[in-house]
Amino acid sequence: MTTEPSKATTPPPGDAPPRGVALVTGASRGIGKAIAVHLARAGFDVTIGARTLREGEAREHSSTVAASDTSPLPGSLDSTASLVAAEGRRTLPVYLDLLDRTSLGTATATVIERWGRVDVLVNNGRYVGPGHMDQVLDTPVELLDRHLEANVMAPAILTKLVLPGMVARGEGFILNLASSSGTMDPPKPAGSGGWGLGYGMSKGALHRMAGILAVELGPRGIVAFNLSPGFVATERIAQDMAGFGFDASLGAPPDVVGAVAAWLVTSTEARERNGRWIEAQEVCRDLGLLPGWPPGRSAPTDR
Repeated sequence: MTTEPSKATTPPPGDAPPRGVALVTGASRGIGKAIAVHLARAGFDVTIGARTLREGEAREHSSTVAASDTSPLPGSLDSTASLVAAEGRRTLPVYLDLLDRTSLGTATATVIERWGRVDVLVNNGRYVGPGHMDQVLDTPVELLDRHLEANVMAPAILTKLVLPGMVARGEGFILNLASSSGTMDPPKPAGSGGWGLGYGMSKGALHRMAGILAVELGPRGIVAFNLSPGFVATERIAQDMAGFGFDASLGAPPDVVGAVAAWLVTSTEARERNGRWIEAQEVCRDLGLLPGWPPGRSAPTDR
């Protein structure tokens, strides 16, 4: 499989200059795709990173050691790039594998070389594969390592790579996609409506980053959040997770999280929440950020 990124797209002449440059991981589908589109809509040029460059690529995405599933999932960097470009902003797809530290450095170096900066980092991507929905006795230790590498170390590495430029400019945003799996016990065992040890403990570790960044670097312009999406109806939830006790029809649309992510990096009010936990569905509902959601809600008239 090629790891060559697609060419950057350029908006038509005459468009307004970008508000800044964002880098979104896990952007081939789901929440990452929605965040990329909403950041573009808010005026950002967007670098999108993931492993799936083209539609139809196959790789392992089973959540359990008991079975393999390499059937293609909907979505790709190509399709997300088209959506970002449709918003009138530049987009730069880059191959990014959270289990491959070299790819993290290459992806970050590419966007900085081509666009000169990263103003917003969205650590949305996570480990996808066996061990996610396996119980403790059934989970090989090496799969716990993969969760920690992809869900904790990769975001930490990417953050370390972009922070120096942010600090030098006096402003930057780090959004880490959080999960209640890192703060609470599962309602049921993994595989029956709960989640595995690797996912829960890795998300719990990731949650510590935002507050520490706010304390250490808030005075130097760095704003960080734990952005908790709640249960969201992504393409993978719909295709893969019914057998593990998750009904996609009960989830919120990914655009809820995208709208909140854009608000967090453009609103003066949001800066007052530096270092804090943000419940995306609650904020989106209370502020009316997504017209028509929840169903039956009309668009706000005072925004």
